[in-house]
Amino acid sequence: MTEPYLARLARRSSAARTVLCVGIDPTPEMLPEGWPAGLPGIERLARLIVEAAAPHAAAVKPNLAFFEAYGSAGIAALERILAATPPGVLVVVDAKRADVETTSARQAVALFDGLGADAVTVNPYLGLDALEAFLERVDRFAYVLCRTSNRGAGELQDLVVTADASLGAPAEALHRRLARRVAAAGIGERAGLVVGATAPAELAGIRALVPGLAFLVPGVGAQGGDAAAVLAAGPARSRPAGGSAGGGLLVNVSRGIAAAARRESADASADPGERLAEAARHWAATFPVLS
Repeated sequence: MTEPYLARLARRSSAARTVLCVGIDPTPEMLPEGWPAGLPGIERLARLIVEAAAPHAAAVKPNLAFFEAYGSAGIAALERILAATPPGVLVVVDAKRADVETTSARQAVALFDGLGADAVTVNPYLGLDALEAFLERVDRFAYVLCRTSNRGAGELQDLVVTADASLGAPAEALHRRLARRVAAAGIGERAGLVVGATAPAELAGIRALVPGLAFLVPGVGAQGGDAAAVLAAGPARSRPAGGSAGGGLLVNVSRGIAAAARRESADASADPGERLAEAARHWAATFPVLS
């Protein structure tokens, strides 16, 4: 596989007519009544999400921690789940990795080679040099945490840093400085940003600073992110991510789809797979390809 990730993403977004990314974050509370408890039920639900919802999406995003919690058996289950991903659907592994050079190199092997991830999420707190191992392959991609969707995101990410003459940057929030640095590094064909839908003003501000970077946007659905704001500011406006189907945007929905597996109303389908598929179709239509 040598085709650049952004080209594969554009082709899949065009084929599916959506920028939806289906999150795979299964918890015991999501299991339908009567299903097996523990890892067997978790794997069954995750496989059903992939089978029923993934065909309506551009990508799936398993969160590694939800499988690591079950030890080696959980990782083996994730490997089986990912092996069942429909052809063409991209896999973004939410691992939030990055460390010193030698550690990052092994993390990249584990995620790209071991799990077969097309893309991963990475943490830039150690500096951009900690990301180099994730950026060496032209066919893989890294989404750099920038302005996240959790409630406490602003505690550090909104701290104001001093002006930087080398970047032409004024004093500004840390997340804005990070976005500038990623753009200035010229790695936009292999790296984009994670920007949460729960911070629509920050999302728009970051997009204005970096018109060409791909965005992975969590926080829609159960977290209550603003769908309209995501569609307005999410797609890239220039190259490398802009100018193609979807504009390099992926919008992640996890619990908003997975929760459909539990029957909640009398008129709902008795088939949890059909309920998951219907939820995925709804979110796919909510986030159509606009470019």
